[in-house]
Amino acid sequence: MTSQLPAERQLIEAAEGGIPSALADLGRLVRIPGIAWPSFDQEQLQRSARTIAELAEGAGVFDEVRVLSATIPGTGEQGQPAVLATRAARRGRPTVMLYAHHDVQPPGDEALWETPPFEPTVRDGRLYGRGAADDKAGVMTHIASLRALRETYGDDLDLGLVLFVEGEEEYGSRSFTQFLSDNAEAMRSDVIVVADSGNWDSETPAVTVSLRGNAKFHLTVRTLDHASHSGMFGGAVPDAMLATITLLATLWDEAGSVAVEGLVARDAGTPAYDEETLRGETGLLPGVQPIGDGTILSRIWNKPSITVTGVDFTSVDAASNTLSPEVTVVVSARVAPGQSARDAYAAIERHLRARAPFGAELSFSDVDLGDGFLVDTSGWAVELARGAMRDGYGKEAVDYGVGGSIPFIADLVERYPEAQILVTGVEDPHSRAHSPNESLHLDTFRHAVLAETLLLARANERTG
Repeated sequence: MTSQLPAERQLIEAAEGGIPSALADLGRLVRIPGIAWPSFDQEQLQRSARTIAELAEGAGVFDEVRVLSATIPGTGEQGQPAVLATRAARRGRPTVMLYAHHDVQPPGDEALWETPPFEPTVRDGRLYGRGAADDKAGVMTHIASLRALRETYGDDLDLGLVLFVEGEEEYGSRSFTQFLSDNAEAMRSDVIVVADSGNWDSETPAVTVSLRGNAKFHLTVRTLDHASHSGMFGGAVPDAMLATITLLATLWDEAGSVAVEGLVARDAGTPAYDEETLRGETGLLPGVQPIGDGTILSRIWNKPSITVTGVDFTSVDAASNTLSPEVTVVVSARVAPGQSARDAYAAIERHLRARAPFGAELSFSDVDLGDGFLVDTSGWAVELARGAMRDGYGKEAVDYGVGGSIPFIADLVERYPEAQILVTGVEDPHSRAHSPNESLHLDTFRHAVLAETLLLARANERTG
């Protein structure tokens, strides 16, 4: 770590000293199964929001802390609870928004977890549990940094602050735009720190500079008006599964690259990253080869991908000798940064409709679109973040692309076009977000808290 001014040494000591209590509070949050899907207990999500509001109050830096929700546009339904805490800037200092989300993915098959998903468990330097990394660690990075600022500055902190902890990010941020509209002035910021991404590895920090967009939809393929006996009519009558398999196979070429006209790739260089690293980070089986062409990271960061993530069809246990009349699949496409999700979806729909086999009927529903994002790295906030990461982690930060999507960032840019966006995170390639045995590398969390504390402190020294 580079040499620090006395005030920064005091800050670092305060941040380091607060790590045990921050991890204890993270454990409290992991124990709350706050899932935004309506089929889960929504009181748990309310409980999660109330707990975070208490933590924000306890940080001692905010003028106001509220638990709020907004109406979902076009439905009249109320969205899930978010925490909004605000502090006015003083003496010309900038305002920094700190974003994270407190809702989590469903646990999935609990038999695949080595320890219970909502029981925080430490082993081998990692904290295991659903939300331990995505994104309750992001919440606690913010809280821990704010505690260190309070301990160091007391009442002399001039930095404006907005803490926005969303409650429905994993469920599509359905009320996000309305929430921004309802609270536009209270949330207005010069810098927005989105703590919902990852790092190059557990020791090397990253500034996320690109994100792919997403286009997800349900595709229903229908060939019959009722089921028939597969022995009596198989070979002459195309069932829906045959049509679905045949149709979906046209989405990729023999190498596994997306083969949809109208989907584009971004032309940008990528750091060195070899197949051995890919295998180690993903669990790719020894005989299975990677798909696509070009550098591995260009396939993940800069090119489109299409994945079938769900199928409504007869289960193995209930299978019978039947020609199926209808199949519905969930298609999830990732869109290269720079292409609109709407254009990408239109290209995929055109492709599928033009190739419907055997005259099968196709219908599309539940379309969910989110644009990708390219960070403007020319502003002072990015340079401040790189320096804070270097001093907090002891390593230079890597400019990092992410294959995943954070569609609401486009909404933030539209609402606050002058704000500088910083996309950071606490995850590393082994965090397994959204998967069984999700975990947080504890030392990465410590470094992330140090880096964010330094970032906020240095922003507090700026005017204009």
